[in-house]
Amino acid sequence: MEDDRHLVAEILNGKAGAFERLVARFQGLCWHIVSRMVRDREDSRDLCQEAFLRIYRHLHQYRFESPLRAWIGQVAYSTALRHLERKRIPLVTPLAEGDTGTDATDVPDDFDMEAASVDVELMAALHAAIRELAPLQRTLLTLYYLDELPIADLVRITGIGEGTIKSHLFRSRAKLRRRLESLART
Repeated sequence: MEDDRHLVAEILNGKAGAFERLVARFQGLCWHIVSRMVRDREDSRDLCQEAFLRIYRHLHQYRFESPLRAWIGQVAYSTALRHLERKRIPLVTPLAEGDTGTDATDVPDDFDMEAASVDVELMAALHAAIRELAPLQRTLLTLYYLDELPIADLVRITGIGEGTIKSHLFRSRAKLRRRLESLART
């Protein structure tokens, strides 16, 4: 947090190169969040630029109540979310009639996606299945499992409750498992 305070102070005081350091430090996080929600590469680039512009304009509002990474992630998330809303792209896939979001096979919390897909062909199928997930589920799943962000950071970034995030992760894992199991049978 001390590094965050120092960097923010330098930016707010107009120190040359300070904002560029912030961009270099957090552009990967911004890109991961935006590109996972918005599949179009050009839109993702534009939205990342828009997010950093918003960060620059509103940095004085950052209160150090959470890590700078979480605050920047929230700005990137809300930028992508507004884009999806403008384009009327649903954030989640609605449950089918009669589907409670649970699976009789019950996916354990320690399910290891990479270990389950050692085979290159299966790994490709996994990535294809992840791309087919709704934007919110794809984003939460990849940030949690691939970027290893804790649920507390996902709560700060998205503004969604912990239980809801866990529910989305559970449903996403169940979908992926069903998809991979069906491919394994063929």
